[in-house]
Amino acid sequence: MKVQSRRHFLKTAARAGLGLLALPTLLPARLLGADAPGKKIQIAQIGCGRMGRSDLGNVMTEPLARVVAVCDLDSRRLAAGRKFVEDFYAEQGESSVHVKTYHDYREVLASPEIDAVIVTVPDHSHALIAIQAAIAGKHLYVQKPVTYSIAEAIGLRRAVEARNVILQTGSQQRSERPWGSFRKASEAVRNGRIGQVQTIRIGLGLDRPSGKRPVPMRVPENLDYERWLGPAPEQPYLEGRVHPEDSVAGRPGWITTEDFGLGLITNWGAHHVDIAQWAIGQELGGPQTVEAQAAFIKDDWMTVHSTYHVELGYPKGVKMVMDPQFENGIRFEGDEGWIFCTRSGESEAGGDTPLDRASRRPLRASDALLLSPLGGNAHRWMPSRTHHGNWLESIAAHRPPIAPIQQSARSLEACAAAWIGMKLKRRLTWDAAAERFVGDAAANALRGRKARSPEYDFELVLKKAGLV
Repeated sequence: MKVQSRRHFLKTAARAGLGLLALPTLLPARLLGADAPGKKIQIAQIGCGRMGRSDLGNVMTEPLARVVAVCDLDSRRLAAGRKFVEDFYAEQGESSVHVKTYHDYREVLASPEIDAVIVTVPDHSHALIAIQAAIAGKHLYVQKPVTYSIAEAIGLRRAVEARNVILQTGSQQRSERPWGSFRKASEAVRNGRIGQVQTIRIGLGLDRPSGKRPVPMRVPENLDYERWLGPAPEQPYLEGRVHPEDSVAGRPGWITTEDFGLGLITNWGAHHVDIAQWAIGQELGGPQTVEAQAAFIKDDWMTVHSTYHVELGYPKGVKMVMDPQFENGIRFEGDEGWIFCTRSGESEAGGDTPLDRASRRPLRASDALLLSPLGGNAHRWMPSRTHHGNWLESIAAHRPPIAPIQQSARSLEACAAAWIGMKLKRRLTWDAAAERFVGDAAANALRGRKARSPEYDFELVLKKAGLV
């Protein structure tokens, strides 16, 4: 793995349309030198729930990685996370495997042996942990959506650039495995295969009420609920708004609780809007107008939006429409045809596995020729065999990853702007360059929220580090 010169990196990044990322000025000595590819990047997993288990499973199989620590506020999940990692290495023939456990992520960030952290906590805590990790000089893998709010995305980008660390967002649809259909579709659209893009239709699914009333419960002894709440508003504990006590695999309730996550508009939206903006050359831009309607769930454990209809207006007359009536996926419509991509039916190795007996595939087009191989001068995405592998290779090779903060921040901004439109139920004008709504104090007030206490205020963290 050859380390690139700064000049070569800047030229490559510009050609790839990645935007200019600041390069790490300091890397651990074990990652540099002629034998760098044989060294291991020491990693800590922060958050050992459903997606944390997935991230651990993916990163441990990468030859550049060594997971040395796990961290969680739930002692049961912490113990399960440790066992998961130790069992994996034991199955590889290692003996006397020992993985450190941490209750407080700040102790993880203070450890000099840890080079990088994977942040797989609920959305509302992404920014606080990731900003502190960046300030501590740790490289980052942060699950999508990269932050909860627009203000947090801007703050995290500032910290990452100031400390020159590598951040990979968990937007794995950008990588070749396991869902290669998104790369193929977006490359074809970016290279003009469907002509001028007119409409992008995105299906995100639909959250329906649980039918369970919000009745306060006793906090389990294994959960540090105070720190789990973090910057979110004070409120009583409900298992249905946190995560299942008896399962790591079950869908966590915070995903459908608006104080902790904004619903499908940022859950699936962060995936699909990211690909759509990538395809039309707006990965460093965003919409110009927002028109949205939604019904929000009430008197239930769940508080996020249910039905919704969103229309985002982009430069060159492109309209992005999100509605639960659409199949989950992205349909690009141009004046010369259409291309549709989705996850459904693809194997872990990627490819075009038939969806059903009618042979509906995860990559479809109005004409098969639209998906034929691109020419030698085509605009190509960065190679990325696996998403976690791309992150690790980016750290070792001193280059930006496939899903950098500069672009994932913009994906979050578009989704959060749509959510703000849902709340205000009127047309909004978004200035992507300024990252603000035009002449709209009420909309701009929803770009962020006040932390529950100074201890959880990411802006104070930035200010203390001299980054504001």
